[in-house]
Amino acid sequence: MPGKNSRKSLTLSPLVPGMEDHTISQKALAEYLGLSPATISLVMNRAPGASIPQETKDRVLAAARRLNYHPNFAARALRKQRTFAIGVLVPEISEGYAALVMSGIEDQLLQEGYFYFVVSHRHREDLLEEYPRLLFGRGIEGLIAVDTNCQHALPVPVVAVSGHREMRGTTNIVLNHTLAARMALEHLYHLGHRQIAFIKGQEFSSDTQPRWEAIQEAASRLGLRIEPGLGAQLEGDLPSPELGYQMTQKLLAGGRHFTALFAFNDISAIGAIRALREANLRIPEDVSVVGFDDIQSAAFHNPGLTTVRQPLRKMGEIAAATLLRRIASPKKATYPRLITVDPELIVRASTSAPPVRTKTG
Repeated sequence: MPGKNSRKSLTLSPLVPGMEDHTISQKALAEYLGLSPATISLVMNRAPGASIPQETKDRVLAAARRLNYHPNFAARALRKQRTFAIGVLVPEISEGYAALVMSGIEDQLLQEGYFYFVVSHRHREDLLEEYPRLLFGRGIEGLIAVDTNCQHALPVPVVAVSGHREMRGTTNIVLNHTLAARMALEHLYHLGHRQIAFIKGQEFSSDTQPRWEAIQEAASRLGLRIEPGLGAQLEGDLPSPELGYQMTQKLLAGGRHFTALFAFNDISAIGAIRALREANLRIPEDVSVVGFDDIQSAAFHNPGLTTVRQPLRKMGEIAAATLLRRIASPKKATYPRLITVDPELIVRASTSAPPVRTKTG
């Protein structure tokens, strides 16, 4: 293989073969760099397992940008009788859960040379019904559903992140909610909290019911009674702290005393903190707050938010890697039905021991 010094001089000129339309062919780029066309193809397609030095990869990518080389993916797809396209179905695209999962999916798919289509269904039944079929009609080789219960089985492999519905052809990737609930409640219990309020997720969220059942089980093991008046459920699909703010106002209006609040996610926990402060309650001196997910802004909130960290980016990477392995072995009869990942409790400044209540009279 020729070395660096064998590179030819190449400019954007009609005099150069393959450059008549100010683009460059794979063969011309290979000749310019003194590399084989196969090496160019492996680098540009990010072929997994290709043992190509990073310096060579950097040279190829830099020259491709400079000389306006674009691989012909249509020809690749036609040659291999494949589309190298994946569908991704999400509730919405916003800060928080879906965005972090998507970042992991994107990293993995780009590394493996796949395109992807992202559609958000906004919890509309018609879109939940129609989008998977539309994506399949556009030639996807597999589907990743994020916090979304698919309505029907598809003739392609499906991986569901936070999927709790058993369906033919689907791999579910779920958090260990039992461990998550136990870590959060044990943290509050050992700090001394006994009156704990809860904000449940929306009915349409696939994690709401399993997480609430895990919380009830963990509370029972600790001997904690979940007071009927100390629970509220998020309403609406607005991906904003406003929902947590409204539910905390409702809890406060109920008049029941609580020293800690465990929110369904970090977004609602941030809204809860504002409502508590407007009621002249200090965080954490008067009320401790625990969130869920560990979104990027949780550490930078004031105070820093104690939260149960879901490895969301990792879950996205696992989803994409699992799907691509299933696509690569279509005739394999067995595939993982369930993949469980563990959470981590991140303790920050939003939790402390409860205030000491003095008796009067």
